[in-house]
Amino acid sequence: MFSDFRIMWQDKTVLAVVPARGGSKGIPRKNLCKVGNRSLIGWAAHVTQQLPWIDLAILSTDDPELAEEGRQYGLQVPFLRPRELATDTALGIDVWRHAWLEAEKWQSKTFELGLYLQPTTPLRQPEDITRTLKTLVSGSYKAATTIAPVPGHYVPEKILILEDNCCVAPYLPEQVVSNRQQAKNYYYRTGACYAAWRNTIVNERTLIEADCAGVIIESFTPNIDDPIELEFANFLFQKASRE
Repeated sequence: MFSDFRIMWQDKTVLAVVPARGGSKGIPRKNLCKVGNRSLIGWAAHVTQQLPWIDLAILSTDDPELAEEGRQYGLQVPFLRPRELATDTALGIDVWRHAWLEAEKWQSKTFELGLYLQPTTPLRQPEDITRTLKTLVSGSYKAATTIAPVPGHYVPEKILILEDNCCVAPYLPEQVVSNRQQAKNYYYRTGACYAAWRNTIVNERTLIEADCAGVIIESFTPNIDDPIELEFANFLFQKASRE
């Protein structure tokens, strides 16, 4: 199986970056929170260990405690992220680019392909990551990302706005639909996996702006930003453990 994947992407080296800053606001110290018996950082490390074709998996963090958590779970932490890339307004693309270049400097080698695996989606499946990278390499794409269908009651054609007089109005008055089957198909990014060629991230500093393939994930993958989402992820984990 391992050799099959190597043939698939023609022996190109793969770098996985797990981004985890220490200053999360919605859930303080979020990346150390646990789903089941693992921290969110631990889950990200665990999925990389199930993908033997990854050449190097590193943690990008500004926080020494998170760095130690990553090491305990088997991630490499060859640097600490600079402060300016650990703010609320820092762009993920810049975090990824910095980690990519630092990893290459550390290893004295070039990584042709990269994965960006956020700890906030702990229940992602390794086969979804494989499928995302396979989609990127087998097509003429610059990047690829996991997406999922937007639930029918959240599509733009059914969204309302609240006007100054406290009355509701359609967000898209010319496109109102009475049932979800009449609406277009919409998708959102699940955050489970981003994949890209080196040139896309390092030189072009783009991701979903152009030539980014969407890889549909049908099973629900919680993306943890708020306490209720952490509770829900634990509920799903416990439910799966009983089945």
